[in-house]
Amino acid sequence: MQQDFLYLIDKNDIKEKNTLINIYSNTNVNYYLSDDFSKEFYILLAKTGFISTSIFIDNLFYLLPEIQFEYAILDFDNLHINKRVKKLINQNNFEFLINKDINKILEKLDDYHKDNWLTNKYKDLIVNLYKNPDNNFSILSIELYDKNSKELIAGEIGYKINSTYTSLSGFSSKDENYKNWGKLQMVLLALYLEKNNFSFWNLGHPYMQYKFDLGAKLYSREDFLKRWLTKIQ
Repeated sequence: MQQDFLYLIDKNDIKEKNTLINIYSNTNVNYYLSDDFSKEFYILLAKTGFISTSIFIDNLFYLLPEIQFEYAILDFDNLHINKRVKKLINQNNFEFLINKDINKILEKLDDYHKDNWLTNKYKDLIVNLYKNPDNNFSILSIELYDKNSKELIAGEIGYKINSTYTSLSGFSSKDENYKNWGKLQMVLLALYLEKNNFSFWNLGHPYMQYKFDLGAKLYSREDFLKRWLTKIQ
């Protein structure tokens, strides 16, 4: 995070059209700050294009909404499945499940990420949203298990808004026996989203090569919002 200063925002800032337009047009700022961990505010942020993480500042825990400068978007016609993943699919030694055990996913994320931002009040919020979905917003727990051992090998948490899916945070086993299972999980998720008539997959930050290897394309903030707001509103 390169910003020297974080602006505090609240529901009114996002609901007020002119303020939101100013946020969208400010190409020098992407991160904002809030102490509001309510369901209403989080869903409002998500629907207006923010992807929120969290941060500790002076031992206080804040929501860290980001209106990104750029986004990685996967249209399913562009999905690329490499030979190693195709081999794993053909071996069929896995179980791909949705919303079987979100608590297990949250535990794995905490173990996998040294600086896990999906914790504290944010974790509580995600669990609350998972248990109490809005009519067009819901949390998805994506889970890939070893069919034989029943061990959770890879997965992620994200959210569905209307016909869009956005990734939040994921993990995959570092065990060499499960090499490429993280990529397998992503391919299986893309196939699931396509089969269930999702419009596209918002993979968030475009700085990781694996997203482009999967078939994602780079969108500027402006181009992303043109497409995003059409699908959400």
